[in-house]
Amino acid sequence: MKIDVLAFGAHPDDVELGCGATIAKLISNGKSAGIIDLTKGELGTNGTVEIRMKEASNAASILGVKFRKNLNLKDAFFENNHINQIKVIELLRLHQPDIVICNAVDDRHIDHPRAAKLVSDSCFLSGLKKIETSVEPKTFQSVWRPKLVYHYIQWIDIKPDVIVDVSGFLDKKMEAVKAFSSQFYSPDGSRELTPISSQNFLDNIRYRALNFGRLIGVEEAEGFTCERYPAVDNITDLI
Repeated sequence: MKIDVLAFGAHPDDVELGCGATIAKLISNGKSAGIIDLTKGELGTNGTVEIRMKEASNAASILGVKFRKNLNLKDAFFENNHINQIKVIELLRLHQPDIVICNAVDDRHIDHPRAAKLVSDSCFLSGLKKIETSVEPKTFQSVWRPKLVYHYIQWIDIKPDVIVDVSGFLDKKMEAVKAFSSQFYSPDGSRELTPISSQNFLDNIRYRALNFGRLIGVEEAEGFTCERYPAVDNITDLI
């Protein structure tokens, strides 16, 4: 299945938090998208693997993605190595995304920049025809390199290279985020306190979207960094 956009997250909920509104808008505009979680978030303080897998499925349904897969790498201990790169390459060649979106290049959680580098390196390597995988035929046509790799912004306030107008889609993003109810704020006080379990954390997801929107003169937006300059055919395309 070829898709337009493939979004990667180190943990279930990373994609929703980082680019959920962008994904929802793409799908609303007729584009196709899928989500790949690298780990099951098994070391998370709250919830269990079983709960998080069910939450991930529910969130994927809310966003309307074509599929959600999990590479079952080790939470907090996966490496950017040959074995894991091949796993990502197989998915890139199988789904042939034009755009890949992945974790922040710098962040509080050590998995996030590691995941960003793993996916980014794999996007380059996927275009080398002499790298063979078990999924695709060993032919020149089996190579695939996405046209663009974007990194969403997570805990750290990184200056974005690109800001996407997602006005009207923030509520859908928040619905998908809150599908991970084991991870985020609950008024009954049943969550063990973590950096993401407060009402303040949920509020700041919305505040960031409103602030990015302010910067480009719209209601709501999401920011991304990129590894090479996005190109336009004409300067008027930027209006």
